[in-house]
Amino acid sequence: MTFFMRPYYRIPSNSFSLRPQPTATHAFGLMNGTAQALSKTKHLLTTTTAQCKSLLGKYAATRSLTKTKQLHAHIITSGLLYSNSSDLRSELAITYASCGSVPHARKLFDEVTDRSLFLYNILMRAYAQNGMPYAALNMFVEMLASGHCRPNCFTYPFVVKACGDLSLLNVGVVVHGRTLISGFDLDTFVQNSLLAMYMNCGEKEAARRVFDTIWERTVVSWNTMIKGYFRNGCAKDAMMFFNWMMDVGVEPDCATMVSVLPACGYFKDLVLGRRVHALMEEKGLGKKIIVRNALVDMYAKCGSMYEARLVVDKMGERDVVTWTTMINGYILNGDAISALALCWPMQSDGVRPNSVTVVSLLAACGSLYSFENGRCLHGWAIRQKIESDVIVETALIDMYAKCKKVNLSFRVFANTTKKRAVPWNAVLAGCVWNGLARKAIELFKQMLIEAVQPNDATLNSLLPAYAILADLQQATNIHCYLVRSGFLSSIEVATGLINIYSKCGSLESAHKIFSEVPDKGKDIIIWSVIIACYGAHGYGEIAVSLFYQMVQSGVKPNEVTFISVLHACSHAGLVDKGLNLFKFMLENHQLNPSHDHYTCVVDLLGRAGRLPEAYDLIRTMPFKPNQAVWGALLGASVIHENVELGEVAAKWLFEIEPENTGNYVLMAKLYAAVGRWKDAENVRHMINEIGLRKTPAHSVVEVRIVLTG
Repeated sequence: MTFFMRPYYRIPSNSFSLRPQPTATHAFGLMNGTAQALSKTKHLLTTTTAQCKSLLGKYAATRSLTKTKQLHAHIITSGLLYSNSSDLRSELAITYASCGSVPHARKLFDEVTDRSLFLYNILMRAYAQNGMPYAALNMFVEMLASGHCRPNCFTYPFVVKACGDLSLLNVGVVVHGRTLISGFDLDTFVQNSLLAMYMNCGEKEAARRVFDTIWERTVVSWNTMIKGYFRNGCAKDAMMFFNWMMDVGVEPDCATMVSVLPACGYFKDLVLGRRVHALMEEKGLGKKIIVRNALVDMYAKCGSMYEARLVVDKMGERDVVTWTTMINGYILNGDAISALALCWPMQSDGVRPNSVTVVSLLAACGSLYSFENGRCLHGWAIRQKIESDVIVETALIDMYAKCKKVNLSFRVFANTTKKRAVPWNAVLAGCVWNGLARKAIELFKQMLIEAVQPNDATLNSLLPAYAILADLQQATNIHCYLVRSGFLSSIEVATGLINIYSKCGSLESAHKIFSEVPDKGKDIIIWSVIIACYGAHGYGEIAVSLFYQMVQSGVKPNEVTFISVLHACSHAGLVDKGLNLFKFMLENHQLNPSHDHYTCVVDLLGRAGRLPEAYDLIRTMPFKPNQAVWGALLGASVIHENVELGEVAAKWLFEIEPENTGNYVLMAKLYAAVGRWKDAENVRHMINEIGLRKTPAHSVVEVRIVLTG
């Protein structure tokens, strides 16, 4: 409320007035009344201001933006903002910042003349927590430049967090230096923020040095290190810190569980994951939905979808992350049908799928080649107005390509903005998937014309097109581009180029690229590719030699590496070396052999004429042989004219893949080779009765037209 006081005037004696002249006593009484009114007004203003401050404190604590705006309006209309501007403006700025309304807070902050350190801290915190780290750093610089306030132990955590969010390592180091000078480097909050900043910048060693200087390590300190190591690709160190934390008796919290469960999933260590789960139940840390979701994700990554489903069924509340995690889990474990089956229970649960969910479901449709389901999802995305989301566009392009509807992929691609590389990458991969190598290369050239910057993923999608063409001239062209653009420094791109040169028959060029990659940078994939290159061209001895070089360099072979080297031994007739490698795989690396491994060994023995051993190996397989295993035995039986084993293999092949004409042709060839013409004729009659036709082979010859003047 605003009071307007009328001034007291003495009327001159010669002036006309109906009112009597005030006496001295009367004048004194009037002055006393005015003073009392002023005092009362001041008291009312003070009381009202105090009440407003109290309310603002409550609204800040409850983050009630609507009530804050209403009170702000009342303060303006009542005139309080102008009678006591500095204090109330500061309180309003603080309340708006606490409610997350940063623009309102900043406007009021700019109107405050006497800014306190607390006000600066609150605004920096609001910027840092609302995804505006640059603004937080700018405010810190403004505060230092003003010279009125010196940062304290509450200021530095917000500033350090902003540096970490922006990965500004150099600025972060400078701020760290200021904490050392000002003596705040030993404050626990400051130290924890420094841990997070260094981890966000990928400086694990610096984070560890800070951690070692912390006297009183809180659970936040341990959680930051566990989470930081995992995000920087050091899952082993993350688990080491978790075990260390348990050993020293630090009580874990929900954040600990959310940090350590992904590491269990990364290692696919189901036993360890169950131990963490038991600890979580023992400590009562599984009440929050974020922890339960992390638990579901861990079980899914460990391959135990049954246990993941048990966790979901026991959850009192399930959100979109829960269902999306389950969908991704089923896809990851090769059960796309179950992934799609979750659509109905998710909707029955009242959960609306988001863009990430739709992307996962489209991936399931693509893996099942389920065009109808994919088209339904596309329609739903259009109705929900999320079809223009770049991740949804990309998933649609990929799904249609997988379903052999590449024309629809092009249609979706045509409606994208084409300013980002992601849709281009998807359509390139789709062309390669459908064998449209030349179209992929044309699109890549168009991408460059439209000034869209390719990335590593672009090249990874494109390079298989050059491998399909197996054109040495084209391979040289893309090699030159990769050198000029600097992409060849990527290990994935170098691996793709090695594969291209191998398909073109230029082993010398392939090996040159391989040798130029630093030994420390050679991963298991590039080793597997170069071994497969030499094996495919019949250089088995070199392939085996490269395999042992890889093992000596400390790179652990995987299932694909063993397939490559066993295949090389098979083609080069290195039977004993191949069998030793198979034994080495089982005993030293304890890998479970797949159908592909058995196929290689059966082919190895079969080519060498050791058919009984090959058949004995098939009979001792721990799982049912597939068409590739029986096909290898049939092929070897034809080479060595072993009708008995050929008939055994053919019987299984006719049952497993009755529409494969190649199996019938091979069996007829075997009968003809041993003079059993009637049986050969009967097999050919079988082909005609079933209605099969052998697909004719074809060759491609490219003729380049050179114009001369």
